[in-house]
Amino acid sequence: MIISASRRTDIPAFYSDWFFNRLSEGFVLVRNPMNPHQISKVRLSRDVVDGIVFWTKNPAPMLPRLQELADYPYYFQFTLNSYRTDVEAHVPSKNDALIRAFQTLSDRIGAHRVIWRYDPILINRNYTAEYHIRQFEALAKHLSGYTELCSVSFVDHYKKTLRNAKGLNLTDIATTQKREIVKSLAQIASAHGLSIKCCAEDADFSAFGVQDGSCIDASLLAQIGGIPLAVRKDKNQRTKCGCMESIDIGAYNTCLHGCRYCYANFSSETVKRNVAQYDPHAAMLCSSVGEDDRVTVRKVHSCKICQIGLLDGNRSC
Repeated sequence: MIISASRRTDIPAFYSDWFFNRLSEGFVLVRNPMNPHQISKVRLSRDVVDGIVFWTKNPAPMLPRLQELADYPYYFQFTLNSYRTDVEAHVPSKNDALIRAFQTLSDRIGAHRVIWRYDPILINRNYTAEYHIRQFEALAKHLSGYTELCSVSFVDHYKKTLRNAKGLNLTDIATTQKREIVKSLAQIASAHGLSIKCCAEDADFSAFGVQDGSCIDASLLAQIGGIPLAVRKDKNQRTKCGCMESIDIGAYNTCLHGCRYCYANFSSETVKRNVAQYDPHAAMLCSSVGEDDRVTVRKVHSCKICQIGLLDGNRSC
């Protein structure tokens, strides 16, 4: 089983204490976003967790406690964009905090375990294609040697995204423009020792050496853990998404970054109401079990491919 922590919220930035308490307790409760009264109890013991993928814009709160993850294969998806506070309202300063946090994280766990996400790319009067190319190069200079891979994608016009982005006057990005942008980013990345993959994009960028990526990457976790994994593609994601199956332990409407392109927050008022329930010692993030809720134990198992010794017939993992 692979744990995603989390597509739904920024656990490293805001809920590190809760996360480490869940590891210590050995389980977590997760509310089903499609059926809110259905709650799963998910084991987090090392014998069933094959890896953890963290998604964050700011890992700094988690840095002092990385040693507590020593028994788990893990890596970070670190989103570092060039937007100002009109788009990423409460994200810390890139120059003053986040670039250094990226570098520090990389120094501690290795460049191959910190994936740089430059996404989503949105276009308007202030954030033009030329702006993105210029700022991407500036960031690439700082991150060269601290990561090996950059994942890029373009903004998707979900209903929540359109509502949150109201007033930004976003421009539709034609496929030809996407290709020109990705071509330029790929050239810049290569010049700084990085490769680029695209996240769930319909357009074909292979002519520029850019392939489709896998944010939940079982092969990377297998490399980190030293044991191959038999994991299937996640059928619940978009067709072009290359992610493997995982269990997300986060909760929607709990991220405090306030990004205008966010698909995970319904409204700021909903976020405030949910965050007010945060208890680092609770079994579930920003929520508790109610009278009408039903808790079931989710069946989970390790996906490790154990090797059979040729001489003694023993399996080793």
